[in-house]
Amino acid sequence: MAFLKYSLIRLALFVPLFALFVYLQLGWLLAALCAGMMAFAISFLFFQKQRDAATASIHQRFSGKAKPLRSAGEVDDADAEDRLVDEHPDVTVRTDSRPKDS
Repeated sequence: MAFLKYSLIRLALFVPLFALFVYLQLGWLLAALCAGMMAFAISFLFFQKQRDAATASIHQRFSGKAKPLRSAGEVDDADAEDRLVDEHPDVTVRTDSRPKDS
């Protein structure tokens, strides 16, 4: 969430600056370049707390300590496997190997 908040702050800085530079007729490429650099500088100088929170959330996500993200289908499959194993203790579910294609 912190990464999204910081990204939205940067976007909120970039869009009006880009519009201003286009209005000043700098051209699309130069306007984007100038707006990007100014948005970077402003966010770097004034939004350190949000930047640090975004960095921490990204670090936590990619450090291997975060819970894996699973889709609804994967959660349903896991629940079905758990019910199967609970109802039939003699059944073994092997998730480390895939079935061979015939």
